[in-house]
Amino acid sequence: MTVGRTVVDTRVTYESDTYRGAAAPAVGAARGGQAKVQKAKILLVDDRAENLLALEAILSALDQTLVRAGSGEEALKALLNDDFAVILLDVQMPGMDGFETAAHIKRRERTRDIPIIFLTAINHGPHHTFRGYAAGAVDYISKPFDPWVLRAKVSVFVELYMKNCQLKEQAALLRLQLEAGQGPGAGLLSELSARLAAVEEQAEALTKQLAEGTDQAAVATATHLERRLAGLRRAIDALEPGNPNRNGTTDA
Repeated sequence: MTVGRTVVDTRVTYESDTYRGAAAPAVGAARGGQAKVQKAKILLVDDRAENLLALEAILSALDQTLVRAGSGEEALKALLNDDFAVILLDVQMPGMDGFETAAHIKRRERTRDIPIIFLTAINHGPHHTFRGYAAGAVDYISKPFDPWVLRAKVSVFVELYMKNCQLKEQAALLRLQLEAGQGPGAGLLSELSARLAAVEEQAEALTKQLAEGTDQAAVATATHLERRLAGLRRAIDALEPGNPNRNGTTDA
């Protein structure tokens, strides 16, 4: 047993995408309407057990739930049942390789927005890297990699995931209060909007900074972040009094 982290080993077989398991929420409601934040799940996909152990050692300091998958099929099975903040996906695997696994992930509506970081021990040049980004990856890292850099990259996506879950939980609570005619709806809506505005401001500053460089991974990350923030902003705006879409559904 390792202190400070939870490791889950997914030794299962791949089932059809028509199966849908109940996803474990990242944020649950506690007593008194307070949100209880749970640990984010990080999916580690590699056919070599020693590589999985190395990833666990690197990411254990993040104190999140690390889920193992020894193949692309196991990864797809794990994604049917749980929500993940980020996926670390090995490219070179027997059977279903990383590119094929990523293609399946991006075709599913439930998982298409999960950021994928490709890990590879073989660098075939720009074309190979471009194939990774074309498959939907937000980053492409060649082995051996700097543990500090990898942990920092993963921590960014974990933080974004946790904030996104908190905002969704607060938006759902606010919607229930507004529908029931209970307060303090206006105050909660203002707080939620202010929190999102702070994240939007940080994202805008990041986008301006990245516009000056040529880092494809960073640009892809910023694009992913902007898309998620835009969805949350639409959801919050729909709750504003007088908005014609207030009683409708909005994708966040």
